[in-house]
Amino acid sequence: MLIVRSVAFNFLFYLNLALHVIAAIPTFVMPRRVFMVMARSWGETSSWLSRVVAGITVELRGLERIPRGAALVAAKHQSVWETFTLLTLFADPAYIFKRELQWIPIFGWYAWKSSMIPVDRAARGGAVAGMIARAREELGRGRQIIIFPEGTRTAPGAPPAYRQGIVQLYAAAGVPCLPVALNSGVLWPRRKFLRYPGTIVLEVLDPIPPGLDAQVFAQRLQHAIEGATASLIAEGR
Repeated sequence: MLIVRSVAFNFLFYLNLALHVIAAIPTFVMPRRVFMVMARSWGETSSWLSRVVAGITVELRGLERIPRGAALVAAKHQSVWETFTLLTLFADPAYIFKRELQWIPIFGWYAWKSSMIPVDRAARGGAVAGMIARAREELGRGRQIIIFPEGTRTAPGAPPAYRQGIVQLYAAAGVPCLPVALNSGVLWPRRKFLRYPGTIVLEVLDPIPPGLDAQVFAQRLQHAIEGATASLIAEGR
């Protein structure tokens, strides 16, 4: 039964993605906010499919901690699930993503249209400088910058490997940083097609105010995310 439901869900999930990609084509000649409505629709319908087909329910905690306006959002990254779910939680999100993805046909066009923030990892020091410059532009528009501090998906319980980019971005942004913990990898494991029924919990933690010492911020961020994530993973299992 698990395999059947997982196959059915994956088929419908990618079909839903393809339909939204096609439906969003006219938004290229429309304001960005119209495209963001389509992106939010993809997130909401994907969540619906997860619940109805795969049996994955969602519990959101701490949403009242989300500040209005510009903010830096640092989220744990365990699966594709949080990629589309975070779209639905924030008013005007902008993701930081690998620059190579920008060259993927269609996806790259949409990333450009939605003013997401690419990072050129090959540029070394220049990569962070470029990311910060673009992030500050979007923050100036009142957007929420979403970054995965480890730069990639990690399995539940894997040792954390936070990068310095989040620390440098925090220092330059001058806005609160909102840590986000989750346990999506328990039910939606990376690099596998199986989707286990159960409840994924996402918890928005207390905002970290701007202006802290870089080392103090780094320790506080990692301690908050990893501590809460460990508790959620234990709860999910």
